[in-house]
Amino acid sequence: MLNDAPSTKPRGFAEAGNDDELLAELEDADDASDINNLRHVRTSVEKRAAEEIANRQKCEDFAKFKPLFDKVQAELDGGIREARPFELKAEIRPGSWFVVGGLKAYVAEMGEIFSNPQGRTDARLRVIFDNGTESNLLMRSLQRALHKDEAGRRITDQSAGPLFGTLAEESDTESGTIYVLRSKSDHPDVARNREIIHKIGVTGGDVKTRIANAELDATYLLADVEVVATYKLYNINRSRLEKLIHRVFAAARLDIQIEDRFGIPVVPREWFLVPRFVIDEVVEKIKDGTLTEFRYDPKSASLEKI
Repeated sequence: MLNDAPSTKPRGFAEAGNDDELLAELEDADDASDINNLRHVRTSVEKRAAEEIANRQKCEDFAKFKPLFDKVQAELDGGIREARPFELKAEIRPGSWFVVGGLKAYVAEMGEIFSNPQGRTDARLRVIFDNGTESNLLMRSLQRALHKDEAGRRITDQSAGPLFGTLAEESDTESGTIYVLRSKSDHPDVARNREIIHKIGVTGGDVKTRIANAELDATYLLADVEVVATYKLYNINRSRLEKLIHRVFAAARLDIQIEDRFGIPVVPREWFLVPRFVIDEVVEKIKDGTLTEFRYDPKSASLEKI
């Protein structure tokens, strides 16, 4: 249960007045040209901030939060969310995600907002951490701890933006192309399953240029390829998206080893035994921002919800 009363001070928490005095000092210094000018900030108050974050207890209902942490990590890996440096005046509200003290932190609840004696707003928070602990701390305490933590981060909201389309908005930045290829290799395993073996990748360049010398590259199975489909994408991290797609199809990765032109064994990692229609479904999941919730099941040849 949250304790919303401003006068409640559990053991290990700093007084609201000290929080506000320090925050005022930090806000005044925020426009300074040299962050090192913050030498006047009291070390005892900084120490209490670290103690408040460290003063956690076991989260008894962590099981209901664990899927949220897994989902956010997958979205970070897929580029749907980003971990950005924390700004002093960044909003802290229920549903917000942060990284503080090396742990991902989720603001699960916020008590009633009140004004402290200095006239500044504050609130008591219930913050869940990815190691299965939680803390009941003041909003300004979390704000201060994030600001003083060099590795402190704000995790952005899920906002994939306009990823695909034949026309881009004026504000969009073209990031690259998802490409789907089919091999013309005469390798027995490839020939036997040619219609469902696809190479799926993401590139920032021209696809035709990328595959121009496929027959000389073990990555392309030392054979010509045909382009089955391409999808333009905007405003997204290419490498993270590619990793996300490959993770979704991990159970269907083609297990094949070939020798390159120099006789060195190579195991290509971007070929998958997956029907074309499922790839189209994955593209749709990327568009609506839900791909991190699914994985491919080879037995049913379909996407299944995690």
